[in-house]
Amino acid sequence: MINKIILARHVVIVANLQRDTVEGVAQNVVEYLNKKNISSSIIKTEKSMEQLTLPENADLVISLGGDGTVLYCVRYIKDLGIPILPVHMGTFGYITEVGVGEWESTLDSYLSGGKNHRITRRLTIKTAVLRNGEKVFYGSALNEAVISSWGINKVINLGVYIDNTYVGKFRADGIIIGTPTGSTGYSLAAGGPIVDPTLSTLIVTPICPSALSNRPLVISGNSKISVKILEGQRTGLNVTLDGQVNYNLLEGDIVEVLSSRSNALLLTTTNRNGFDIIRDKLNWSGETRC
Repeated sequence: MINKIILARHVVIVANLQRDTVEGVAQNVVEYLNKKNISSSIIKTEKSMEQLTLPENADLVISLGGDGTVLYCVRYIKDLGIPILPVHMGTFGYITEVGVGEWESTLDSYLSGGKNHRITRRLTIKTAVLRNGEKVFYGSALNEAVISSWGINKVINLGVYIDNTYVGKFRADGIIIGTPTGSTGYSLAAGGPIVDPTLSTLIVTPICPSALSNRPLVISGNSKISVKILEGQRTGLNVTLDGQVNYNLLEGDIVEVLSSRSNALLLTTTNRNGFDIIRDKLNWSGETRC
């Protein structure tokens, strides 16, 4: 019986050179693809701000690094409909589900139409900054958009709207507008909920709010969230996307966040799912430890 081969004209390997063993693994991937008569190229990166440009014939990306490398890849290729195989070579990752010893079996399953892989669609967000009615910044993210201070005085004042309905004034260290994929990141550390990464929802999590009544919100993925930078701030503010892209804000600016039409496509193994990873990372043993 001849296995069905999925068309793969060219595979791009994005290698995070901040990880010591990445170059060796990248060469192993190239050799594997050569045996399959599939062309490939390696893009070496050390900074998340570097421009990522893919060849026109690329139809698969392999990310070698941690979650940050995946976030970097998604930002540039999510609109292309190209899947990303995220190989975990970092220190603590939720998005990079494929271990360094599993990339070959997962890739082989994908190329041969096997059953040892799956492709999950992850909601992404797009963020715009409006200043005097004009769009002065635009960006996208897989995890979250964070509005926070960059000065000594951390507390800022924000007016929050959901679908043009005024929700209230948030006096806090900042606010996180995240996706289900990002729910296990900064939002979780700030007290936000863990959300199934395959759902289409948005999560609004205040960071250290002054009012205890300001609690995290989980809303429809079809909603638009608008945050107005109120007057009288005592510190500088910025909006940060996935911890990698920053833009300075001014009083009166409006930050709009809504889900993107383009989803991130992540190629993962069937050896585990998102809840297996959460259980292991958060040490949900079900036992009391002294």
